[in-house]
Amino acid sequence: MNLVTRQSRKADHLKHALQLADGPSQNGFKDIFLIHNCLPELAWEDISLEISLGDLRLAHPIIMNAITGGSTDVTAINEALAMVARLTNSAMAVGSQYAAIEDPSVADSFKIVRKVYPKGCLIANLGAYANCEDAQRAVDMIEANALQIHLNVAQEIVMSEGDRNFTGYLKNIERIVSKVGVPVIVKEVGCGVAREQAVSLALAGVRIIDVGGAGGTNFLAIETSRNEAQLEPELLEWGLPTALTAMEVLSAVGDQVDVIVSGGVRTPLDIAKALALGGRAVGLAAPVLRALQAGQVEQTALWLTKLIDDVKRVMLLVGAKRVEHLSHVPLVVTGFSREWLRARGIDFQRA
Repeated sequence: MNLVTRQSRKADHLKHALQLADGPSQNGFKDIFLIHNCLPELAWEDISLEISLGDLRLAHPIIMNAITGGSTDVTAINEALAMVARLTNSAMAVGSQYAAIEDPSVADSFKIVRKVYPKGCLIANLGAYANCEDAQRAVDMIEANALQIHLNVAQEIVMSEGDRNFTGYLKNIERIVSKVGVPVIVKEVGCGVAREQAVSLALAGVRIIDVGGAGGTNFLAIETSRNEAQLEPELLEWGLPTALTAMEVLSAVGDQVDVIVSGGVRTPLDIAKALALGGRAVGLAAPVLRALQAGQVEQTALWLTKLIDDVKRVMLLVGAKRVEHLSHVPLVVTGFSREWLRARGIDFQRA
């Protein structure tokens, strides 16, 4: 792909992601109900949000995910995001670094995050087509604590300049996991991970999966808007809603893999439900960008801090002292999600 085309596309992604609404798919969390605990036997100061994610230790379970990267135009945005991450002690992923692998002059748009956030948890990012050498270069570029490998087949086949050959991805991921010196996170980009592919990833040695379900930023819609193309409306709803893909993956490999729940996670209750299903962490991207667009770094950090505190409030309301305790609180699955789980033979009721 032409480098100028790649950089232009990355800038377009940011613009359209901010302009377009979530969906049209729903994230599925409306079907999940947590049960109120009127006798929580907890004090506010007892509650801890610290988590482990693979070999990583994080101050809280909210990860600032990326929408895009690889354009000199996004340097200021990456700098601002890193400042928000530092102020809130959040882990942060950068967007795809492939443009910087091709053209080192673009690397500064990524390196800025480590300059701003020298002691933070940073996550590098490349596609599943990357080779082991490029994967390590991406990690080294930002002195990353982990590497995110993204899967975006649906997006690619809608892009006029996108890839059309997706053979060998699993073997490639297996090689990267075995060679790169940091934890590897395999992340879907808005269509979710089914339990069958979760099993394949676990067998390949992957120990952290970001399910990236449907219901949030929609890259099919972004590419359609960006190219002024026509796509059948029902195809814009392609993918597994986030709550369902989380339950698919957790039911299959939850004892082997730590799960990050992302894709339309927007509210404190969404976050608490995602963690109650068994997710170890959640990922947010567009909400942070929109908060930055509406205000300054400090206001965005205050918004994110309030979101974190509101998650703590829900934990108190269900009697969960630690994040991992949420996966043991009673919950009920209703509606379409319940029917889906029954059809797939998955049991997620907890009384």
